[in-house]
Amino acid sequence: MVDQSITSLAKKLRAKDISSVELTQDYLARIKQLDGQLNSYITVSDEIALAQAEAADKLIASGSTSALSGIPIAHKDLFCTDGILTTCASKMLHNFIPPYESTVTGRMQASGAITLGKTNMDEFAMGSSNENSHYGAVKNPWNLDKVPGGSSGGSAAAVAAGLCVAATGTDTGGSIRQPASFCGITGLKPTYGRVSRFGMIAYASSLDQAGPMARSAEDCAHILQSIAGFDANDSTCSEIATEDYTANLDAPLSGLSIGLPKEYFGDGLNNDVAKAIQDAVKEFEKLGATVKEISLPNLNLSIPSYYVIAPSEASSNLSRFDGVRYGYRCEDPKDLMDMYKRSRGEGFGKEVQKRIMVGTYALSEGYYDAYYLKAQRIRRLIKEDFVKAFEQVDVIMGPVAPTTAFGIGAKTDDPIAMYLEDIYTLSVNLAGVPAMSIPAGFADGMPVGLQIMGNYFSEAKLLNVAHKFQQATDWHTKNPSLVEGA
Repeated sequence: MVDQSITSLAKKLRAKDISSVELTQDYLARIKQLDGQLNSYITVSDEIALAQAEAADKLIASGSTSALSGIPIAHKDLFCTDGILTTCASKMLHNFIPPYESTVTGRMQASGAITLGKTNMDEFAMGSSNENSHYGAVKNPWNLDKVPGGSSGGSAAAVAAGLCVAATGTDTGGSIRQPASFCGITGLKPTYGRVSRFGMIAYASSLDQAGPMARSAEDCAHILQSIAGFDANDSTCSEIATEDYTANLDAPLSGLSIGLPKEYFGDGLNNDVAKAIQDAVKEFEKLGATVKEISLPNLNLSIPSYYVIAPSEASSNLSRFDGVRYGYRCEDPKDLMDMYKRSRGEGFGKEVQKRIMVGTYALSEGYYDAYYLKAQRIRRLIKEDFVKAFEQVDVIMGPVAPTTAFGIGAKTDDPIAMYLEDIYTLSVNLAGVPAMSIPAGFADGMPVGLQIMGNYFSEAKLLNVAHKFQQATDWHTKNPSLVEGA
């Protein structure tokens, strides 16, 4: 059952071939069996999941269902879940149980989805390898010596290993797409503002966006259908009407215009990864698409721009964690200042502390204009690059990352090498356009993801393009040996 789609499982549930309780029990058993090797979950909510499954079975019996009714899902551990521990993989929030539900998780529950638990991640979503977690590194199910990518590595590993049908993730600079690529699954970062950020613990507010992670584009479409749309609780959430994201999945691709940015295929891109991407593009040509070279000339400025803007926003967002209101508080503080310093110093990990320091410096008097304001101006140039590109083509394609998943510990002492893993994904967040990663082959035995980028609010087109590719190929159906042997 673990390699079946949401559509397939929904049919079985409606036909009474299996109950949601039985399905949920199967996934809980697999988590217990396999997650000791992966560390993909921080919290498993057995009792809540089974209670939700019983309710889903009653709803299905009444005939009032959605595509997600009774489907076991996992949530990245930065979505607030009422009554379930929400840690952001940080000691700072090791004991935080929210008294309210995030919009994303609430909408999925309203659709009948089952919450299996909360997945591991880089602390406060800061990282590209899922090694920055207070609860330990997550392992890639394709090779336990490799990272799963980050920051949504726990969600990606859980989906790839069949420990949930699908999962939620968040993408600030590639944190859905890169782990999706490394773990051989499908992941979608919607347009900024397409999905509410209410109840999503913030890293960088102008960049964060929630999205689905699943085995296929069709499954992602079902989840996006549930979570997308305006939310009055989020002032940045768009009021533009959502589409039926499943309606046109099978539309033909004849006449589709694909742009390949020359900047994505230069030095630094692994040759085997490049070949997998080129082979995938040829498949789209067989499906009727045309391909042309384009340019995104400010791509090389995305890393310095991002690593000023994101830490600056993180410095502001994380200032609330001071040991006073909730979260971690140091023991026996001497005075108020000692409590502030020690609570933050002991509660935050090294990567989070580093980014807070960078952001505070960039926002400080005398440096705001030199760093933060200049980074925002570069951001505008990057956005204009995409606007011009989409005047020429329908979608843009390229690699998600310059390499496949790298070894655990391989880049922890070299932050520049780690940051360069995001070179192909950061510009999408700075511009606010939607993008996704779909499985497109293998290099050295590890999955390779194809990145597909679209114009603003073109998620339906992206899902259509990805779905047609997945109908013509079988990369998204491949399972790691960990799954096959279980």
